[in-house]
Amino acid sequence: MPAPLTPPATIAFIGLGMMGKPMAARLVAAGYSLRVHDASQQAMSDFVGAHPAALATASARAAASGADAVITMLPDGKIVRAAVLDGAEAAADGLAPGTIVIDMSSSAPTGTRTLGSDLAARSLRCVDAPVSGGVRRAIDGSLAIMAGGAAEDVEQCRPLLLAMGKSVFHTGAIGSGHALKALNNYLSATSLLSMCEALIVGEAFGLDPAVMADVFNASSGMSNSTQVKAKPFVIPRNYTAGFAMGLMSKDLRTAADLADQIGVRADTLQAMADIWAEAMAKLGKDADHTAIHRFLAER
Repeated sequence: MPAPLTPPATIAFIGLGMMGKPMAARLVAAGYSLRVHDASQQAMSDFVGAHPAALATASARAAASGADAVITMLPDGKIVRAAVLDGAEAAADGLAPGTIVIDMSSSAPTGTRTLGSDLAARSLRCVDAPVSGGVRRAIDGSLAIMAGGAAEDVEQCRPLLLAMGKSVFHTGAIGSGHALKALNNYLSATSLLSMCEALIVGEAFGLDPAVMADVFNASSGMSNSTQVKAKPFVIPRNYTAGFAMGLMSKDLRTAADLADQIGVRADTLQAMADIWAEAMAKLGKDADHTAIHRFLAER
């Protein structure tokens, strides 16, 4: 079995967005040697300014050159594939045979399986390791990480992943991490929407929404949404939880498409995907996902 990816291993980190930036910062703090790349020169400059030990690079290939592993944290699987394999100056062109590519983005499971096969044809390994927990847990390193791939590959990556998360679950073969992430976000989106509708109905009847949240959290209606999102973000209507409407809508469509592809009827899942797509169309992809409350209240 290859040696575990422990500090000071050299890691190419591609994607310094809202989640990628704090995750990459955790790796620097843990003692990894980081080579970063992002489509935004400003994002790279800001990151290296805050973390001088990291090295900004001109391309995914330059970041990957000499790296012990590559991490991608990008908006979707198509962008991941371009950065890793198909695009100009792709990361795979700079990697030694046997190197692991770890896609921590929220990508489509079937696309991840294809990417894994295509990387294997070039003697490269692949693990899909999407995360749950949002920006706050990316900052404090307590993300939940769902890792799909060969068991020995996941174990090699475990120390690296634990520098960014509190829990690492081996979910099965390549693509299984992305499947489970999409299904987890389906549950999250459904509970948030249901809570918002309950608050809207209750407030219209004359109930105090803060009291409603307290009762939910002491009763069978308790969920992550009632515990974490109701009082800080939904009831005050600031809608600043830090996860974009467009990303939630994308994950729901990924889960709905997966159900279609494997021939499973999932009516509620399809309905959720449609409602969230409608909300995104009205509020914009950059609106916070907790603004689903505003969308429902204004319909």
